[in-house]
Amino acid sequence: MDIPRFADLLVGKVGTITIAPDGAQLADAPPAGPILSGAFNPLHAGHLGMAAAAAQICGQPAAFELAVRNADKGAIPAEEVARRAAQFAGRAVLILSAAPLFAQKAALYPGRAFVLGYDTAVRLLDPRYYGGEPGLRAALDQIRAAGCRLLVAGRLVGGHFQTLADLTVPPGYADLAAPIPEALFRADISSSALRR
Repeated sequence: MDIPRFADLLVGKVGTITIAPDGAQLADAPPAGPILSGAFNPLHAGHLGMAAAAAQICGQPAAFELAVRNADKGAIPAEEVARRAAQFAGRAVLILSAAPLFAQKAALYPGRAFVLGYDTAVRLLDPRYYGGEPGLRAALDQIRAAGCRLLVAGRLVGGHFQTLADLTVPPGYADLAAPIPEALFRADISSSALRR
């Protein structure tokens, strides 16, 4: 898949590139509705099910977002981004951004619900990504100020199904997150396991 404005995304000339299921591309025009961010390596039924559950909760279709920069691993090569983007052809809307952190995403997608699994929520609430607890609180304040919220799906971890209730959310921020009920979505699958 060719992404003509990919270089513009990397240098900040555009904030997002939205790719429709038919391949049409728009810069800086992300759709309304919930957004499920991930690496999608590969895209799997768990991602699709979580997006469907979020759409049901929010009453709008969910879009997927691939950050071309990863908070842990740096930039993803253009050919790898194109490969991952091709998985969405004919299936769903994909947004590309260079925003690896949710506080950065909130600035790009104000008023949205971010859809994430338990494992991603653990990383989102980890102070080490923000230089400590004050940085985490500042990031959560940015998410709140943008009118965004978090929808958290449970995940099987070490033989136990972990949910939002198992996370340590800093005091004063519990209102930012809501669970995706297990009855609405549960898929004990992971991209890591599929790659193995």
